[in-house]
Amino acid sequence: MLIKEPTQIRTLISIHLRQQNTETEFIMGKINIIGAAEAAALVPNGATIVTGGFVGCTHPELLTAAVEKHFLETGKPSGLTLVYAAGQGDGKNRGLNHFGHDGMLKRVIGGHWNLAPAMGRLALENKIEAYNFPQGVISQLFREIASGTPGRITHVGLKTFVDPRNGGGKLNARTVEDLVELVELNGKEWLFYKTFSLDIGLLSGTSSDSFGNISFENEVISAEALSIAIAVRNCGGKVIVQVERLVEDYSRDPKSIQIPGIFVDAVVVAKPGEHMQTFAEIFNPKYTCQGDIATLNLPRMDKGPRRCIARRALAEILSGDIVNLGIGLPEGIAQVAKEEGKLADMTFTVEAGPIGGIPSSGLSFGASTFPDAIIDQPYMFDFYDGGGLDVAFLGLAEADRQGNVNVSKFSGRIAGIGGFMNITQNAAKVIFTGTFTAGGLETDFVDGKLCITNEGRFDKFVDAVEHVTFSGAYAREKHQPVLFITERAVFQLVDDGLELMEIAPGIDIERDILQHMAFQPRINHNLRIMPSAIFS
Repeated sequence: MLIKEPTQIRTLISIHLRQQNTETEFIMGKINIIGAAEAAALVPNGATIVTGGFVGCTHPELLTAAVEKHFLETGKPSGLTLVYAAGQGDGKNRGLNHFGHDGMLKRVIGGHWNLAPAMGRLALENKIEAYNFPQGVISQLFREIASGTPGRITHVGLKTFVDPRNGGGKLNARTVEDLVELVELNGKEWLFYKTFSLDIGLLSGTSSDSFGNISFENEVISAEALSIAIAVRNCGGKVIVQVERLVEDYSRDPKSIQIPGIFVDAVVVAKPGEHMQTFAEIFNPKYTCQGDIATLNLPRMDKGPRRCIARRALAEILSGDIVNLGIGLPEGIAQVAKEEGKLADMTFTVEAGPIGGIPSSGLSFGASTFPDAIIDQPYMFDFYDGGGLDVAFLGLAEADRQGNVNVSKFSGRIAGIGGFMNITQNAAKVIFTGTFTAGGLETDFVDGKLCITNEGRFDKFVDAVEHVTFSGAYAREKHQPVLFITERAVFQLVDDGLELMEIAPGIDIERDILQHMAFQPRINHNLRIMPSAIFS
């Protein structure tokens, strides 16, 4: 595939038109190739803008940075409504952090907030209207907007903080408009997420021809790019796509085109080094090809409580299971599965779209090494929402006596839910993993016993969570198996709350467990000792 400069593309088009014996000018039906600054100037005050991507995967960093620069220089665009599904950022200054300025935003409707602390600060200071909806719902909502329906009807979010009976996903006092309604259909409760108009879509791909047909050869995911492009176009808005390169017309398999040119208004070509594959890597070829995961050399997990938790969690995976691993501690499950020769027993999936392979971590989260396939994010959530996952492993910030879990808002920080709510409400079995306490916990395993050498400063098992991200009551209604795995104890969700079912060898229930819980769990009369092998 030959890469061409814009002038070369125009020449190729002119030659093609002459060969077709037509006098049509180049401008007719051809895409506008513009600079990043020119793209930023196209965003009007008060616009509703939507960005694509997942952490740093397929995020149009060049475009969002240009919009920020234009605002800082001119004060425009201001009063924006920002809509996005997955979290996009590095926790510092990239991604959606470019929008974290006073006056730039009026409203944010987003799935995950933790990677954009600049925006989170505006929400906590009550300077913007702020909504937190499930990532999967937002990605699917783009399809509803594209097709002109009034909204998305789903069970996802029932009995959590997104349920209008519990706040409707509003994150502060300034946020008053109801964007979620409780409805009843066929004798069952559902949540109705309302659609809205979109004005500007900022997306990222790898290659464009002169017609604006976008392919994703070097991208680790396609995310919800097509859904966003169609939604913005059908709302009468403008779609601007950042690409790595221009290619010859008619040089690609038409099935490789992720965003057809009829949905694209302008293309911005990044300079070398401006178009990273993720926020951690310029380009990793293993993210975009199939391969044998048994050949991968995964790093061994460090000794400590997190390793013990991952090894105990691995025992919950059955041969043939389809699995989702959340960011953070659950990622270690793949590492210990490699150590124990069990990688082939399971298929990992990532909500961003990869199926198979090994999920990546950190600022490359969203990608997978040697994936079997990569599908659009909305379709992955269709699979999740319909119960396709056999087991899911998620992190644990705090849990309460009812089995509710909070990972979205605590200690003066907005983390957001991301895909957590879609995944936990719909997986056949849910495993929450995390250390029993937080803040300085240290353990050792001596003479067959787990020793707490330094206790964590913060207890995670509280009387009532600040935010209900996962509803224990909803899980009980569905008879969903739910486990809480820590380094010293394993709990299961039962009819009246949490039940202690396993303890680590050497652990004293009163001293090491009950003294660090704000409530008394039920204790199983057949209390088991966790296998010593997982601590060795």
